Amino acid sequence: MSEEIKNDNEDISKVPEGLTAEPVQETAPQEAANAVPQEVPEVDPQEAPAEPAQPATPETQPQIIIQKERGFSHYVGFTLLCVLCVVFFFIPGIAISYGVHCIANLTAAVAWIFSALLSVIIWFIFKLKIKGFKKSFYFYIGLCVLVTILLVAIEILSEKANVFASIFSMLVGAA
Repeated sequence: MSEEIKNDNEDISKVPEGLTAEPVQETAPQEAANAVPQEVPEVDPQEAPAEPAQPATPETQPQIIIQKERGFSHYVGFTLLCVLCVVFFFIPGIAISYGVHCIANLTAAVAWIFSALLSVIIWFIFKLKIKGFKKSFYFYIGLCVLVTILLVAIEILSEKANVFASIFSMLVGAA
């Protein structure tokens, strides 16, 4: 024990010149609050910065952020938007699945799985043929838009075929 005290005393005695081994006393918080802020020297208007200088304050003021609560309709709208985005991304596979569904009846789970696999395979073919992830993704989104336009054209031009109603009933499993 006495050796440890001796080593500590030797470490304190080996302090470089200009530094003290004594603990530094900190100023009291009241002294810091009573301190007068230094005046900012006036600057020539031609040399003034673009942003006005803010005076330095010793304490920063807390910012109050008021956030409005979102209602039920916000979350319903967001959910609907997400579902539409997923359907739009899988629309090439869904269109092919609808063609298969017209020939042979598919259940909802099989239709979704088949549509997803076809869409991923189609996107992967775009990825292999077109260099660059971003560029291939843009071309795939362009294909999705083209397929959507074709489905809308078929819906409008054919009076008896309710394409979107049939696709919806296929995907939700309605008979």
